[in-house]
Amino acid sequence: MPDSTIRSITAAEPVGPYPHARRHGNLIFLSGVGPRKRGSAIIPGLVLDQTGNVLSHDIEAEMRSTFENIRIVLQEAGSRWEDIIDVQVFLTDMQRDWATYNRVYAEFFPPGPHQPCRTTVEISRLPQGGDGPIHFEVKVIAGIPG
Repeated sequence: MPDSTIRSITAAEPVGPYPHARRHGNLIFLSGVGPRKRGSAIIPGLVLDQTGNVLSHDIEAEMRSTFENIRIVLQEAGSRWEDIIDVQVFLTDMQRDWATYNRVYAEFFPPGPHQPCRTTVEISRLPQGGDGPIHFEVKVIAGIPG
């Protein structure tokens, strides 16, 4: 398989100078993926006050939107959800969001032969990339079937 970059025409635009993913041999390496939708600055589940300060965020809404973006990039790159090998998750508030994160994660990655490895880290901040900060970002490595 050729080495190439993947720039999705459907997933949210990257917030910097990088591709959505890079294909190398039979692997796809996704850049960090967040919850925005293509062409929108809105962060799902984020509530801001009139001056732009965060009032609340909904980690479940961010996760579901992020996972949809990942599906889109994988599909456009010739891979599938069940071909995900490794997941690296970045959370901004592990204490607040851990239980919801694990519950929703288990819906998308149930135990079984296709369950990927996972690393989760708490970080102080993620890129703005929209109307406000995101609280959940994912980096994925997946195989290409065939």
